[in-house]
Amino acid sequence: MDKQDIGDLHRRIERELLDSYDEELELELDDRRFDEIASRSAGTQSETPDERLRRRRYFTELLRLQGELVKLQDWVSTTKHRVVILFEGRDAAGKGGVIKRITQRLNPRICRVVALPAPNDRERTQWYFQRYVPHLPAAGEMVLFDRSWYNRAGVERVMGFCTDDEYEEFFRSVPEFERMLVRSGIQLIKYWFSITDEEQHFRFLSRIHDPLKQWKLSPMDLESRARWERYTVAKETMLERTHIPEAPWWIVEANDKKAARLNCIHHLLGQMPYREVMRPTVTLPERVRHPEYSRHPVPINPAIK
Repeated sequence: MDKQDIGDLHRRIERELLDSYDEELELELDDRRFDEIASRSAGTQSETPDERLRRRRYFTELLRLQGELVKLQDWVSTTKHRVVILFEGRDAAGKGGVIKRITQRLNPRICRVVALPAPNDRERTQWYFQRYVPHLPAAGEMVLFDRSWYNRAGVERVMGFCTDDEYEEFFRSVPEFERMLVRSGIQLIKYWFSITDEEQHFRFLSRIHDPLKQWKLSPMDLESRARWERYTVAKETMLERTHIPEAPWWIVEANDKKAARLNCIHHLLGQMPYREVMRPTVTLPERVRHPEYSRHPVPINPAIK
């Protein structure tokens, strides 16, 4: 690797670190405070004016879209709509990042995330879809699956965790399962986050060298690097055999993480005919005071100052 390549890699790592800082800024941000907030953690000295402008535009658009998500949430709650959104893709493709941006400002009682661990011994003997069913939405709820029943078509197939018969049965069953969900009134939206081999390699390196993100790398993630091509074949088979009119796949180009987040949220908003729900005016009641009430002193814990 020559000096220019090393310099380019360092700049990419700086941008990756800056993106991590931005995660913390997003909840503080409004348009008027961008410069004040961003300057507190302008993670790199090499940020150009164009890069800063792109950050500003990203923050502004993200804030606007999150405002629309709040309207969508209110509409889902009011109309008793039921929504399931699946997020699939290779490791480090950015699924968790977009899920975080969708849920940042929403009520977790209405919009919740499901990220199931590997099945236990009992669950392995159940009907394959059984452990997912309890997490499906009731009226007025949105459920975001960070990986889903498509584990069987991906990691289980590639890593040999299912038999050929179980794999084929999955493809026979999943279209009927999803059509059944849709017939019952659940809206099902499926996203695949697509990244290149080179981009995944870079993101894994970034995680290896970032103590705050090393926990994201599992032995299974590392094994997936060695089996890139097998995952590609599994992905192509999955998309071909499970892309149905009732629940089509939507591909999110995810090499640019921030663009992927904005594009996915914008597309999601376009999938539902939501409208702003007018709320009644709220009047804060006067605090009622009783002369016999006396508040007890708060106990002091010397360990907490």
